[in-house]
Amino acid sequence: MSTAKSAVICVAGMLLLTGCAHFEAKPLSPDQTAAQFEARSLDDPGLKTFVERNLAGAKNLSPLRWPLAEWDFETLTLVALYYHPSLDVARAQWAVAEAGIKTAGARPNPAASLAPQYASNSPSGESPWIAALTFDATIETAGKRGYRIEQARQVSESARLNVASQAWQVRSRLRTSLLDDAAARRRVALLQNVRDAQQQLLKLLEGRLKAGDIAATELTTPRVALIRTQADLAEAQRQAIDSRAAVAQSLGLPLRAIEGRELKFDLSIADSGHGANPQSEIINPQSAEARRRALHGRADILAALADYAASQSALQLEIAKQYPDIRLGPGYEYDQGLHKWGLAVGADLPMFNRNEGPIAEAQAKRAEAAARFLALQAQVSGEIDRAMAARAASQDQLRQIDTLLDTQQRHVQSVEAMVKVGAADQVELRTAQFEVSTAELARLDAMVKAQQALGQLEDAVQAPFDALPSVEQDHRSAAVKENKP
Repeated sequence: MSTAKSAVICVAGMLLLTGCAHFEAKPLSPDQTAAQFEARSLDDPGLKTFVERNLAGAKNLSPLRWPLAEWDFETLTLVALYYHPSLDVARAQWAVAEAGIKTAGARPNPAASLAPQYASNSPSGESPWIAALTFDATIETAGKRGYRIEQARQVSESARLNVASQAWQVRSRLRTSLLDDAAARRRVALLQNVRDAQQQLLKLLEGRLKAGDIAATELTTPRVALIRTQADLAEAQRQAIDSRAAVAQSLGLPLRAIEGRELKFDLSIADSGHGANPQSEIINPQSAEARRRALHGRADILAALADYAASQSALQLEIAKQYPDIRLGPGYEYDQGLHKWGLAVGADLPMFNRNEGPIAEAQAKRAEAAARFLALQAQVSGEIDRAMAARAASQDQLRQIDTLLDTQQRHVQSVEAMVKVGAADQVELRTAQFEVSTAELARLDAMVKAQQALGQLEDAVQAPFDALPSVEQDHRSAAVKENKP
């Protein structure tokens, strides 16, 4: 009896220890992670491979000269997809959901119990020991395991699609920051022109004042305007510094990594529309096909559909739980020399409830998932309509300002011709040039609004861009592994 007991214990111990996972500590060091972030750069060899691989799919390119001398929106989008930490979080969440599929597919482990007893008044010559060994195995019924797996798969699919949604958000934030940066730098240059024109005009007026041609009060307005322009210039210079830091943040890089780099973003709406999206021909929202693509194919729309499918499986699982699982309990008992074998069959009796509460909750959650999907579709449709209206209005405003600017430029040419023949003086010429500089500032604002409207339109339609499929993989980790000796 002692030998049998030892063997059973030994076998049970081996089964328990076989295949066990062991904890591996991976402490986080703030100093180390901060140093790794500060070491990020545009010269990274892994980034070079990532950029080349993705650009090769869209263009017939010769090998890149690395590092790039100029970075445009397309290449900087690849930098953001390579470095931005929000994509790391989304991929980690997807990995958690993928692990949930394994959890859902796990079968219930059988249970074993050993219950030895000792008979103190055992008859002489008989063993006083009574040993009972029982097993308890659960057989799931009504397809519960399949419903769990399907629910976990849909949750994983939603998490995978969330990676693509995050990629779009990363791209959108980068576009906004690059637009702000380009606009701020252009505004600084235009305000410098306005300031110079005002200074020259004020100098001419001061000369007239000395000659006694005008009163001193006539200098008040141009002096105040010059002070206001100088304040606007100082603010624009501050915005230029801040916008460059915002670009670095949207790339997932320290500011040091882009200092001295040429970052290009064309403010011209005709050029940048195609430059910002290689597939811009399919973002025309006036096309019924483009709207259908947005309402059926955006990553967040597909993720919402996956969430609804997961709620369907969850409801099926709760309905299946109305049917009790079967428990089988084969057992062996050694009773003072007698070998007794038995088989117990058990199940929960659905007498007081038939899982009505969880079923009702699952039905409500499915209805909630459906409502969320419909609300998201309505939101997307509204985003498209608003973006279309904003784009049309901004383009109309830009055309009007272009007409005004053209008129003022022709006026400057006319005044220049008049100055040559003595029909006008330098004050009139400088005034006309100042008006042109002011109109150029207004045109810059209109161009920025037009670009913002285009960005809203692209975000609403979310036409696929070439690098989107590559964001599911953590290329930085892969590059580290490849470079290890």
